[in-house]
Amino acid sequence: MTRNARPNIVLLMADDLGVGDLCCYGNNSVSTPNIDRLANEGVRLTQHLAAASMCTPSRAAFLTGRYPIRSGMVSPYNLNRALTWLGGSGGLPTNETTFAKLLQHRGYRTGLIGKWHLGLSCASRNDHCYHPLNHGFHYFYGVPFGLLSDCQASKTPELHRWLRIKLWISTVAIALVPFLLLIPKFARWFSVPWKVIFVFALLAFLFFTSWYSSYGFTRRWNCILMRNHEIIQQPMKEEKVASLMLKEALAFIERVKREPFLLFFSFLHVHTPLISKEKFVGHSKYGRYGDNVEEMDWMVGKILDALDRECLANNTLVYFTSDNGGHLEPLDGAVQLGGWNGIYKGGKGMGGWEGGIRVPGIFRWPSVLEAGRVINEPTSLMDIYPTLSYIGGGILPQDRVIDGRNLMPLLEGRASHSDHEFLFHYCGGYLHTVRWHQKDCATVWKAHYVTPKFYPEGTGACYGSGICSCSGDVIYHDPPLLFDISRDPSEALPLNPDNEPLFDSVIKKMEAAIKEHRRTLTPVPQQFSVFNTIWKPWLQPCCGTFPFCGCDKEDDILLTAP
Repeated sequence: MTRNARPNIVLLMADDLGVGDLCCYGNNSVSTPNIDRLANEGVRLTQHLAAASMCTPSRAAFLTGRYPIRSGMVSPYNLNRALTWLGGSGGLPTNETTFAKLLQHRGYRTGLIGKWHLGLSCASRNDHCYHPLNHGFHYFYGVPFGLLSDCQASKTPELHRWLRIKLWISTVAIALVPFLLLIPKFARWFSVPWKVIFVFALLAFLFFTSWYSSYGFTRRWNCILMRNHEIIQQPMKEEKVASLMLKEALAFIERVKREPFLLFFSFLHVHTPLISKEKFVGHSKYGRYGDNVEEMDWMVGKILDALDRECLANNTLVYFTSDNGGHLEPLDGAVQLGGWNGIYKGGKGMGGWEGGIRVPGIFRWPSVLEAGRVINEPTSLMDIYPTLSYIGGGILPQDRVIDGRNLMPLLEGRASHSDHEFLFHYCGGYLHTVRWHQKDCATVWKAHYVTPKFYPEGTGACYGSGICSCSGDVIYHDPPLLFDISRDPSEALPLNPDNEPLFDSVIKKMEAAIKEHRRTLTPVPQQFSVFNTIWKPWLQPCCGTFPFCGCDKEDDILLTAP
């Protein structure tokens, strides 16, 4: 490999894409020719794993190369598994060093286009302490939160849907009290002071205002579009955002093509509400979700075309992945709106089940990596951090634990085994599962200490709550559920001392690894604490004068699909 020139780097991350949603991973109902082209011209990883089955902690791990529990980016509660408000005070701590910051120090021009979802402000509305520009990116254009069904006024709310229903019921119940007190007063059964009636009416109003001021305006508060530190649409025009993002990505490549650059394109696809251009509606065999996947693939093609057009492809490392597995619970009637995780059990939010954490992993670097190679070794999204540091000439921080491993020896064929011996799969702040890749053979053991409780039972998902719990409504396993992932990737055949003679020794080895892992953890501020996750009016980003926030500064020059 020639090291006299630093490569350009293009990172493409989908949102909630199932590992089985791509043709190159076995799907035959959705057409993804551009992503398949990446796989055919590069290296495809078949056991590529997210560090968490939810977006915020997974993305924190991706950017820092560290388990999210090390940065406090995990939740001890089932309600807030990802950051829920732009007006909250939690986010990726400023003392964390992202790969963008490492490469920035090595002279790279760095840009993030798309979803961030790692916090915005700490103490005041415009301090933007967690903003991408404070984490190593020279340029940011996109959505500081993410895409939700709440971003479309016509859709059923997604954020804390069941909590909202309970709040409405409680509000109605409290509001009935002053009306009920009027009955005995006017019927002259007994006297009720007007002050008492007024106090109950005031309590009902204050209770309603306390929650409706946030949940009633979710679209305006969370669904905004920014360029660097400036809000350019509030609320954003969700049907146009994808085209605007693509236009910005192509413009970024054009601006920085003469110097080494890092472009992190973080798709809003394929998160619900599955907004697709009109030309892609009905385009696939798999309904709205398939249409959205195919539009994303078209966008990938446009970025690859730009690299070819500028003669940059040979010196550019392109990487494609997803932040976590497909989301199984979203439904439109009886139609599933989320992705397909192939043969793997579970999905988004399910701790250690394979379907929630096994994601696509594709690398293309024509001048360096052999085309068409397939690697079955366990790898992690956390590995991108040391890998980019290595190829960009950076120096890894020495004052903290880096959990990722440099993938270049594996990708280039200089190594045949992953450097990962143990991988730990958390659900929020709770360790659910451990994976052991034996160094002396190809066996990969996986032990589940905790698994979610599916509802209805046997369905393979948590349809009653919309997302599975990490604690409380879960199943604890003692002894743990053990699987040989190398022979049983779908986790269908649990092992026990009767059918696996190595059962006790494998569990003993894993428990020793857990103890050693926990010795490396240090207390850090919890970014998902109750205080950090509640909506704070004084932190709410606002284009205009709060609370009358709203603007549209974006032009309407859009790319159109062919």
